[in-house]
Amino acid sequence: MELTRKISIFGRTRALEGEIDDFLDKLSQCSLLFKIAIKVYLKEGCTDDFESRLQDVNKMESDADRLRRTIETKLYAQTLIPDSRGDVLGLIENLDRLLNLYEGALWAFFIEKPDIPEIFHNDFETLTDMATQSVDSLVLAARGFFRNIETVNDHNHKVMFFEKEADKVSTKLKQAIFGSDLELSRRTHLRNFVEHIDNIPDWAEDVADRLAIYTIKRTI
Repeated sequence: MELTRKISIFGRTRALEGEIDDFLDKLSQCSLLFKIAIKVYLKEGCTDDFESRLQDVNKMESDADRLRRTIETKLYAQTLIPDSRGDVLGLIENLDRLLNLYEGALWAFFIEKPDIPEIFHNDFETLTDMATQSVDSLVLAARGFFRNIETVNDHNHKVMFFEKEADKVSTKLKQAIFGSDLELSRRTHLRNFVEHIDNIPDWAEDVADRLAIYTIKRTI
């Protein structure tokens, strides 16, 4: 039984395996780009460098969308991995939502250009770090689901940890913002950007919960 669990879900469907790997690579790269983009924004504002990172994420999200559609078509048209097809589709679609959240948050920074006081910079960076680490752990959990299912729970545990840490930071940051002497409209504006970032680990946790269920189904 232990040997069976370590066997790849793909069997002979190597082309599909490569496309799912590419999709997960793009999500992982978006995490890195998002983290860099937020650091650039906090240090320099909405500069050409920030816009360049935004465009990179935008392209990555578009490429991932095309991959998702290709994966979906192959799963249905070629009747690949029929026993797990629904779970794989659900997982890919929910992971794709994280790409949308990354892109949407950066577009919000680009369009609205929030003026973030330096006193809040460290907490914004820490929140971003917790958010991206939650997604990175989820990517590892997803890779485990396809190749070595025994590793899924270990990585999922880290997703939960980073999500809880992100919640602590976001709560502290919002309290600091609303405890400041900034105008209410500005406090509300800054709160929205805390939530743009905090939505990312929240969704990562939701996907990890679903992945845990998919994993149980594969191991019984």
